[in-house]
Amino acid sequence: MNLAEGVQFVSLVILGGLMIFSALGVVLLSNIVYSAFLLALTFISVSGLYILLNAGFVAAAQVLVYVGAVNVLILFGIMLVNKVEVFSEVKNAWVGKAATGAVCAGLFGLIGTMVTSHPWAISTAPAAGDKAIEVIGQHFFSDFLLPFELASILLLVALVGAIVLARREFLPDLVAPQQEALTLPERPRELVAAGVRDED
Repeated sequence: MNLAEGVQFVSLVILGGLMIFSALGVVLLSNIVYSAFLLALTFISVSGLYILLNAGFVAAAQVLVYVGAVNVLILFGIMLVNKVEVFSEVKNAWVGKAATGAVCAGLFGLIGTMVTSHPWAISTAPAAGDKAIEVIGQHFFSDFLLPFELASILLLVALVGAIVLARREFLPDLVAPQQEALTLPERPRELVAAGVRDED
């Protein structure tokens, strides 16, 4: 193993560990704001893995789209709807936790089986090189056009929903009746005839 391979291996271990621990923090921490920031760290770690795979454009898109757009949208949604509420204990909460653990264990087993059973042969296809952006663009607007548009619509719906939830206390049926528009309450005063002055 030469120096370049050693640096790549150490970088892979560091980025992989950082991605795993930050992803665990996303799902295990009780503070949702910290989870959102750790999600950004997870996205950045994934972009580092793309750099190790010589996919610089995909790494830059990962940072711009997921960290700069998706994660910021999530943070805006959290800040808009994060209201203090009294905690109420849920009955039989262990059932939900057990079901969640079973689903996660099943997914982990399924993905682990796929990883170990796949041959992972090295592709003999020529690398895209400088034409990587052109190839990705062709796939985006041909093979993956529908998922791309559905993801944009989903983000738009999430943004509108967050705004509606944040402004629910300003709905007209919940607001107390106000006075007429452009009128202010005034202090009652006496009428004085024109040309008459108060004399001491």
